[in-house]
Amino acid sequence: MEPVALHTARLELRAPTAADVDAITAACQDPEISRWTTVPSPYSRDDGSGFVELVAEWWAEGVETVWGIFYDDVLVGIVGLHRITPHPTGGAAELGYWATAESRGNGYMVEAARAVIEWAFAELKLARITWRAVVGNVTSARTARALGFRYEGLMREALTSARGRDDGWHAGLLASDDRTPVAWPIPLE
Repeated sequence: MEPVALHTARLELRAPTAADVDAITAACQDPEISRWTTVPSPYSRDDGSGFVELVAEWWAEGVETVWGIFYDDVLVGIVGLHRITPHPTGGAAELGYWATAESRGNGYMVEAARAVIEWAFAELKLARITWRAVVGNVTSARTARALGFRYEGLMREALTSARGRDDGWHAGLLASDDRTPVAWPIPLE
């Protein structure tokens, strides 16, 4: 599949390129990103270059679609659909994202992820998108809830990273869901 660019009222979403490696590398120095995601820590420029190369491969193979999120040509985050699985009755994928420290609190991630979700349901004909996060990642959970994801449970030691195994929150969004945020049974305030 060829990479697709998406646009919102404020943002440009496009596959990251070699020109974005320094911005990705700088963003991934933030300990909050490595705390809650699987990005390497410490994060080197080689990690950034390898990530950009992988993104191109994933797009070409149609297994993952990853976008850099840009506000006024400045990287403010990454959002992607992972483990895309086609199916005759509608495929499935997992939504993942991180935001730069400087961009948090501006609503960029909800805006960008909403565009990705709409594209995925319309263009990839997905029936379901999942979201998972390490227990305690309240910021990510608030974003998922704002996007209309429905909390589906706790997965014990289900998420793995260089840290080992973590318990994870799990939520889902169906193409047929109205995307109105609903209450979750975990504290997010």
